[in-house]
Amino acid sequence: MSEAKPTTRFQCTQCGGDLKPDQGQLFLTCPFCGSTVYLDKSKVVFHWYVAPTLDEAKARGALARWMSGNDTVKDLDKKATLDKVTFRYFPLWHFKQKDAGGKERIVLYPAAATSITEVAQMQLPPGDLRKYEDRLDNDAEPPTVPLEAALEWAEHSPAHKETIVESAVVHVPLYRFKYSYEGQGYAAMVDAASGKVMANIYPEKAETPYQFVGGLAAIVFLGLATFPILGGFFGDGGTGIGFGICTGLGIPAALAIMALAAYVSQKV
Repeated sequence: MSEAKPTTRFQCTQCGGDLKPDQGQLFLTCPFCGSTVYLDKSKVVFHWYVAPTLDEAKARGALARWMSGNDTVKDLDKKATLDKVTFRYFPLWHFKQKDAGGKERIVLYPAAATSITEVAQMQLPPGDLRKYEDRLDNDAEPPTVPLEAALEWAEHSPAHKETIVESAVVHVPLYRFKYSYEGQGYAAMVDAASGKVMANIYPEKAETPYQFVGGLAAIVFLGLATFPILGGFFGDGGTGIGFGICTGLGIPAALAIMALAAYVSQKV
């Protein structure tokens, strides 16, 4: 007579009631207290989502403002070609930690593969978290990173897993944009709740022209500073003459460097 295989017992994280998920079911609403939970292989955790406040048009506007900002190459918003836009609820592991003094903080880790790791730096105010709803399933990306793996990440960070007092999966609304610039493909995400733009790799402003202007300014003003020193070798009067030369040449030099910096800023 063969032994019956032991069954895994799942309990609601809110009320402790026994949960009986169907085969392969990941998202579940507790029949006793109504809490929404995610069924990981090792544990039952809370399941939340953040509601979007931006539609696609507003998300495109947020991306355009970021492209025209100071971090990207000049006129990226005009020269880039938008290739694809998709909307998905992306899963994050949401850990609430408490230190020895009782102070709490939230740490996030991606719960699915992504090339834009900045999603882990998102700010999720507790008031924005809502009970997950079944109607979101078609747009929600299921977690693929196990809870234990996320806890391992936390263990090797300032947030040791023994300090974690609550775990949850949070689905956040993101617009994913794929665009091209000068033959290269790039990707960016727009948080549909806050409008924040996230990107790991993008066409950045070239640093060399700015470094050249900075280096030139340093050389010029260090050179001017030597006139009073050299003048000192010729007595007190020589020092005054040196200061006069330094001032007389320094003003037009400063104006010229400012003009050069403005020119570089317009071109880069």
